[in-house]
Amino acid sequence: MTTADTVLAPVGASGFLDRERTIATAGFNRWLVPPAALCIHLCIGMAYGFSVFWLPLSRAIGVAAPKACPDMSLWQELFTTTCDWKVASLGWMYTLFFVLLGVSAAIWGGWLERAGPRKAGVVAACCWGGGLLIGAFGVYVHQLWIMWLGCGVIGGVGLGLGYISPVSTLIKWFPDRRGMATGMAIMGFGGGAMIGAPLANLLINYFKTPTSFVTMGVVYFVFMMIGAFAYRVTPAGWQPEGWTPPVKANAMISKNNVHLNDAHKTPQFWLIWWVLCLNVSAGIGVIGMASPMLQEIFAGKLIGLPEVGFNALDAGQKAQIAAIAAGFAGLLSLFNIGGRFFWASLSDRIGRKNTYYTFFILGIVLYALAPTFAAMGSKLLFVAGFGIILSMYGGGFATVPAYLADMFGTQFVGAIHGRLLTAWSTAGIIGPVVVNYIREFQLAAGVPRDQLYNTTMYILCAMLIAGLICNYLIKPVDSKWHMKEADVAKLQAASASAAAAGPHGSYGIGFGGLDIKAAFFWAIVGGPLLWGVWKTLESAVKIF
Repeated sequence: MTTADTVLAPVGASGFLDRERTIATAGFNRWLVPPAALCIHLCIGMAYGFSVFWLPLSRAIGVAAPKACPDMSLWQELFTTTCDWKVASLGWMYTLFFVLLGVSAAIWGGWLERAGPRKAGVVAACCWGGGLLIGAFGVYVHQLWIMWLGCGVIGGVGLGLGYISPVSTLIKWFPDRRGMATGMAIMGFGGGAMIGAPLANLLINYFKTPTSFVTMGVVYFVFMMIGAFAYRVTPAGWQPEGWTPPVKANAMISKNNVHLNDAHKTPQFWLIWWVLCLNVSAGIGVIGMASPMLQEIFAGKLIGLPEVGFNALDAGQKAQIAAIAAGFAGLLSLFNIGGRFFWASLSDRIGRKNTYYTFFILGIVLYALAPTFAAMGSKLLFVAGFGIILSMYGGGFATVPAYLADMFGTQFVGAIHGRLLTAWSTAGIIGPVVVNYIREFQLAAGVPRDQLYNTTMYILCAMLIAGLICNYLIKPVDSKWHMKEADVAKLQAASASAAAAGPHGSYGIGFGGLDIKAAFFWAIVGGPLLWGVWKTLESAVKIF
């Protein structure tokens, strides 16, 4: 047993949360699994919307205006109780979120495969919900280090485990539609901010105290526990009734499995790692600068003053265009979510490799055209172009688990996916650094604000060209890395014996379609998601 296993083993020591207790029995509908995954992903997806807290927290002491201490170092800021925190210091929470997400997914992915999704989901709920409660205490005593520890570090571990908890399970429940299944779940991570950000605003305005953190922590904990306890795993060897694997062999979809300990030794793992990293780096940099980018490029055009540049706007006009740009950021989130489901589902038809070819080729064209759209002053083309780019950013996340399953088999796909997410952590540093620092360099060089991002777009094109080459180089895994069938059977033995002991009914496991129970569960997760979409569209229409 590894150190990671030792740390997490106490959860569910009684066996109630063990994987063997979650094996589906007769009468279970596989369409109950995606909403269970959404329960978790919609909660942890609030990590994208955490910026809604920055301004209120930056004046937690000063209330009306920040009580600043300009000569204070970041180290002193961690422990001060008399000065307000800087927005930049609070923003480090994003870095902690996505670094810890990748690291925890990589460290505990193997444990998750053995322990099962329910136990991982419970740990994720405790970390994410508990991290928010610790963060609330940090706000109450005004200690930034406690906020970083609770929300950033402990919450970040919850992000990692929650994010990968359903991947392997969904792929095994939907061997006929791998991309669609993971797309349905992972779109929840993109949608979490659409629900969480307006909810947080409501809570902040209602409570005006750290109670807003406590409320969100409790609500998220409850929803994540519902999702965790709704997880079921397939019996060994299960496949949908009436479905058989395609007779025609597809070299890019392996029927063999590669062990977790060997996957990272193959060139395919690292090529897919770079494919994800480069695709995400380009998109995540745009997400972070979406609001200022629209304001600086279009400036007065957003409020009917086509000849007025950004610097010539007064404070009131800048506030107007900032509100419009917030709608742009929200609209990009909507494309991000829709792309996760659309592109992942399309990948089931055209293949994972062709889907990534589309991401890179179409992305190169759109990034290259972005300066032209800006020069034309066309808000419609600019917004549509970046909407498609962000749909492919989300689609990259949702398609990669199925890509890994195609390459390495399904036995360890959740754990392999966990290790691959270190590419996300890396991209979370590369993307914003490229976009932010090139912007600062251009600004210092006296480049007009409406042209600040032209060079950046061409650099992002170059990153996508590198990703295109990596995707081209991906070939089937060499047979020397394939596990022996006897070793796979041994790993599945416990699952098979548990399934044999389970009850048998008049109809099988995983039957298709939405029954009343599944439809009700989908309504529980769909209701908040539709509310988030409505609030986003309400804000986005102001752009035009």
